[in-house]
Amino acid sequence: MKIKANGIEMNYEIAGSSGPWVTLSHSLACNLHMWDRQIETLSRSYRVLAYDTRGHGLTDAPAGAYTLEQLADDAKALLAALGIARTHWVGLSMGGMIGQTFALRHPGVFSTLVLCDTTSRYPAEAAALWADRVRIATDKGMEPLVEGTLARWFTEPFRTKGSPEIDRVREMVRSTPPLGYAGCCQALPKIDATARLREITCPIQVIVGEQDAGTPVAMARTIHENAPGSELVIIPEASHLSNVEQPAAFDRALVDFLARHPA
Repeated sequence: MKIKANGIEMNYEIAGSSGPWVTLSHSLACNLHMWDRQIETLSRSYRVLAYDTRGHGLTDAPAGAYTLEQLADDAKALLAALGIARTHWVGLSMGGMIGQTFALRHPGVFSTLVLCDTTSRYPAEAAALWADRVRIATDKGMEPLVEGTLARWFTEPFRTKGSPEIDRVREMVRSTPPLGYAGCCQALPKIDATARLREITCPIQVIVGEQDAGTPVAMARTIHENAPGSELVIIPEASHLSNVEQPAAFDRALVDFLARHPA
């Protein structure tokens, strides 16, 4: 389904008929279907909103650099357009960065904040890496980025065992609009929320794959240590897309946390 929010057409899906709202925000170079397993699990007890971020999936992909504030405002406008005043937020990687920005920019909307395989700050030297990704996507499209992305996102045993999930994610990366990917790549390295995490008053859970190379356990610990009262869960035998690589362990941690913090 599509709806106009913050000046763009945003694509979203809703599952579940009763219960508190849970909003799912996906990684860079993915789309809402990254969450299919979690949608199935959560929709038994919650109303679940999954959406395509600006520049991804079937949501509009305007040219130019995006900002995290803009991506957070997109989500806020989407919630408002759908009449959702209060929600749990589950964000992975880019979705976690949007969640942190949203919580600081629009306090009082989140019942809980679940930050998965993400960071609250990148080191300055990471800027060159992000600029290189922008250049590749702009000049050559997504194809040159596909296999390197999969290598960062999944452990080698998972990649080599021929899981159909690898092919699904591969197609998500490949089909991401280059303009949208480049726009988001200019937003993400600017995150700098570590010192403000204590301002977020809702319960926070931090989930990270034990072998995540992109946003490693050390980054998750930084969030945990700077967000008073937060919980840290490390998922064994998982890399960056821990919800895809180890869905049972991921879902168990998430469902337990949400159950302990009802809206």
